[in-house]
Amino acid sequence: MPVLLFDIDGTLVRTGGTGKVAMEMALRSAFGVAEVRDELPYSGRTDRDIGRALLALHGLPDHLDHQVKLTDAYLDHLPALLAGGSGEVCEAVQDVLTAVHNRPGVTLGLLTGNVVRGAKTKLSHYGLWEYFLHDGHPLGGFGDRHYDRDDVAREAMAAVMARLGDVDPADVWVIGDTPLDVRCARAVGARVVTVATGWHPHEELVACRPDAAFRTLAEAGDLVRQWVG
Repeated sequence: MPVLLFDIDGTLVRTGGTGKVAMEMALRSAFGVAEVRDELPYSGRTDRDIGRALLALHGLPDHLDHQVKLTDAYLDHLPALLAGGSGEVCEAVQDVLTAVHNRPGVTLGLLTGNVVRGAKTKLSHYGLWEYFLHDGHPLGGFGDRHYDRDDVAREAMAAVMARLGDVDPADVWVIGDTPLDVRCARAVGARVVTVATGWHPHEELVACRPDAAFRTLAEAGDLVRQWVG
């Protein structure tokens, strides 16, 4: 039975760019950067990779203390920005999560570039965090330790195996909104669904050859029925 690993930004929720703003505010508050250079793509990348690139872009040494300092400042700014922002849950996400949650044989998890605390902050704000908890803890892979999203997928797969035993990777579905979601799913032998609710258009995602491609999860009814049996 299926294991469903969801990306967060652009797949489950759209935060109105608050993650990016929080990172930029963190550069200012933690390092005194007067002028933040807006030259960095964020889509599909891990928080750790984004942090490293931001430090380099602004001439700051990339070492662990600086990475931790930037991440902590980012997480400090994020709640207030979410509270005052214009974000939303993506189309049909609530319906899909309700349909698959606690169904026999279906396991929900996350595969995201967000650090765990950031994932919790974002999904709690939108009322979705509880869907992904197992015995009080989230299942999946996160961006706390990894620069490459493929390594996040490997972490997620290891967590699934540790919880459920010997799971066939073909029973694992990654649901995401970027070409990197497709790539990381293939890196671990999982299947992948794309949704064009983030920054990448549907046609670009179709060209990445996912197992299923939808403009929004509202189009995924047949697949959801397949998942729940």
